[in-house]
Amino acid sequence: MKLLLAEDDLRLGELTVHLLKRKTGCAIDWVTTGNEAFDYAKASSYDVVVLDWMMPEGDGRETCARLRKSGYDGAILMLTARDALQDRVEGLDAGADDYLVKPFEMDELLARLRALMRRTFVPLQEEVVRVQDLELRRTSQIVVWGEQTIQLSPREYQILDLLLQNRGRTLTRDVILDKVWGLDADVNLKTIDATVKLIRKKLEPTKSRDLIQSVRGVGYKIDA
Repeated sequence: MKLLLAEDDLRLGELTVHLLKRKTGCAIDWVTTGNEAFDYAKASSYDVVVLDWMMPEGDGRETCARLRKSGYDGAILMLTARDALQDRVEGLDAGADDYLVKPFEMDELLARLRALMRRTFVPLQEEVVRVQDLELRRTSQIVVWGEQTIQLSPREYQILDLLLQNRGRTLTRDVILDKVWGLDADVNLKTIDATVKLIRKKLEPTKSRDLIQSVRGVGYKIDA
């Protein structure tokens, strides 16, 4: 399970991330503003997005509505201390799939996450992204050129896929580090440069070596 938690209460956020990782071992990204939640949810695939109602730079209801308006169709769970009927109606009308009132027990949060996973699961069909003469097959996580399979490591594949998902946008090394390894990983930014270099080398036979553009002093991008 891969989750996005948007919670501006630092103590509650740290506790929730710690307990979810300990109890489920799932991958969790944690942000503290509505704008960050929107950007992360649009840039990556999450099984469930958990939104706190009261956040700066776009509260949970506004962020949920904004995601739905942009076409986001993943599961969204709203957290709030507001338990009036009208508040629950507003949250659900904004596009939330479920609603959990604070304070809550971790076991109930886990049960609701499992229920959302069961409700939103559908069999995956192969999603193919074509760029130049390459095919990126997301379901099977392989890269194909003609009849030849390009062997990429999991990290190499994740970086290439992340850049393709954000075509036309420059991703900083810090963002790539966060999304691929996690900010807590014992990895320095030079590792990203070395991994991109390996991807380019493996793409040489396909004449797609220059697919990934370097943005000096910032990071990398793939042109739209």
